[in-house]
Amino acid sequence: MDSGEKRLNELGYKQELRREMTLFKTFAISFSTMTLFTGIIPLYGSSLLYAGPASLVWGWVVVSFFTWFVGLAMAEICSSFPTTGSLYFWAAHLASPKWGPFASWCCAWLETIGLIAGMGTQAYAGSQTLQSIILLCTGTNKDGGYFAPKWLFLCMYIGLTIIWAVLNTFALEVIAFIDIISMWWQVAGGLVIIIMLPLVALTTQSASYVFTHFEMSPKATGISSKPYAVILSFLVSQYSLYGYDSAAHLTEETKGADKAGPIAILSSINLGSFFQHSETSYDFSYLYDTSNETAGAFVPAQILYDAFHGRYHNSTGAIILLFVIWGSFFFGGLSVTTSAARVVYALSRDKGIPFSSIWRQLHPKHKVPSNAVWLCAAICIILGLPILKVNVVFTAITSICTIGWVGGYAVPIFARMVMAEQKFNAGPFYLGKASRPICLIAFLWICYTCSVFLLPTFYPISWDNFNYAPVALGVGLGLIMLWWLLDARKWFTGPVRNIDNENGKV
Repeated sequence: MDSGEKRLNELGYKQELRREMTLFKTFAISFSTMTLFTGIIPLYGSSLLYAGPASLVWGWVVVSFFTWFVGLAMAEICSSFPTTGSLYFWAAHLASPKWGPFASWCCAWLETIGLIAGMGTQAYAGSQTLQSIILLCTGTNKDGGYFAPKWLFLCMYIGLTIIWAVLNTFALEVIAFIDIISMWWQVAGGLVIIIMLPLVALTTQSASYVFTHFEMSPKATGISSKPYAVILSFLVSQYSLYGYDSAAHLTEETKGADKAGPIAILSSINLGSFFQHSETSYDFSYLYDTSNETAGAFVPAQILYDAFHGRYHNSTGAIILLFVIWGSFFFGGLSVTTSAARVVYALSRDKGIPFSSIWRQLHPKHKVPSNAVWLCAAICIILGLPILKVNVVFTAITSICTIGWVGGYAVPIFARMVMAEQKFNAGPFYLGKASRPICLIAFLWICYTCSVFLLPTFYPISWDNFNYAPVALGVGLGLIMLWWLLDARKWFTGPVRNIDNENGKV
């Protein structure tokens, strides 16, 4: 019997999903979920405006350093608990019997919220990229190019979500194959942009400028505090380096998951941390100007347009590289959908979602949680509906995604940190005495990350620039906690065993 399946049976679950994934395929899906291009070129809000290039570059270094602590803590736990339920299953088993159900409940819903919002971030960013491609293919914002209105933008958002759901309804081997393409697409495309952009741009800055230049834009952002500006400029890196837990969601479908899962998690962080931001010489305020050639809607589009139009007097090169970036978001959204469906399936298997009997059903032929896939897609589409009226949807969805997704990491890591060492059944990847300090640093970093994504990103605060994440999360988590207090605590016990280890009966 496969070591991962053997450990799964010991934990009380029968093998239902097809265990056909290799380490490389699992790594490909995990790396694809991280979506490399969110880190190569600043995408989150006004990252460059806050504090200039140096803060972005060093922010990437700082965030990568602390992300390694989170990854190590999660890899150790994944090695011990190679299950599709992953984070919330870990939380239930690592916490005490008294607190296990509540820890599992909190973790499960944080993870679910984060993953479904993660689908929304990829759909939104992919729609932004496609919007810019259409604009540059028909001209520019200054000479009559077609800039997709909000209703068409929403249609593109919904279209991407539906395509991901359709693809995830097929066999997992199809998704794994696509994600292998995605991995090479992102690595090769990232290298092309990093190398080509400075070569094509007519003017570039020195290394000392990139690594030392600090420049604030208080007129554009309303922020005059240097420490606060630096904190906000780090958000793009914090948003970029997460999603590596996708390997854990696929452990019931991966061969030798107790070893392959931790390797895939750490390999994804390692490769993601390798790539740095690409900078050339720009007037930062012009990148966000709504009267520029790309309508100030998508910073990478203006950067690429300036570089290629400045040298070749056409935007063909910019359009090609924008298509490369769009492909990254497309593949990333496909992978996030895969992970979200697995978490919803696992939670439904444990009766933690209304109408669980529906969402836990597997496709009769492909053995994938197809109903869970379409539930996630439907909620993602609902999250995108405010696009028609609100201009800060991306910032809000990104904040919700990061807080939910990364916040879900904190629960099992904290439980692992405070539990008695002799009660931990270590897997092949074990940190030993280093486990507690690593978990402590990881937990504190996660708390900091979740806190800063609740901060206002522009001043003075108005309805047009307000960060809606605290309101949305407050309402959502408040309802979930109210459900727990009034009802769920009476019947939700965490992961439900579906196999009897003593007599081998299901």
